[in-house]
Amino acid sequence: MKKWIALFMCTLLLGIGVVGLAQEVSGEGTASDGGGVASAFGGGSWSSMLILFAVFGAIFYFMLIRPQRKRQAKMTDLIGGLKRGDLIITAGGIHGEVDSIGDTAIVIILEDGAKLKVAKSSVVQKRDK
Repeated sequence: MKKWIALFMCTLLLGIGVVGLAQEVSGEGTASDGGGVASAFGGGSWSSMLILFAVFGAIFYFMLIRPQRKRQAKMTDLIGGLKRGDLIITAGGIHGEVDSIGDTAIVIILEDGAKLKVAKSSVVQKRDK
């Protein structure tokens, strides 16, 4: 997640620099317009800056936030729909059959009959019988 945020911020700063350079080349962002910080970051044009933020915000939403919400909803449905007798696979690769379900843990029966208690969040897949 931190890698994506760093990439997003670098892209954002690069975009701000490109907008400022384009305005300087076109003559809109010259030093005679007041200079200062506003001139350095986009030539003082707030509309282009808002459009840039909106585009990067949309990219951020569709590449990071939305897929994570979909994965979380899918996991919630998977864990909520478990019942006794379901065949599952855990994050550690353990295959078993659900014996009982608690608030935060699930007891599974392994192939040799041994019982194992695992966290609900470790269940990643439900197998077909």
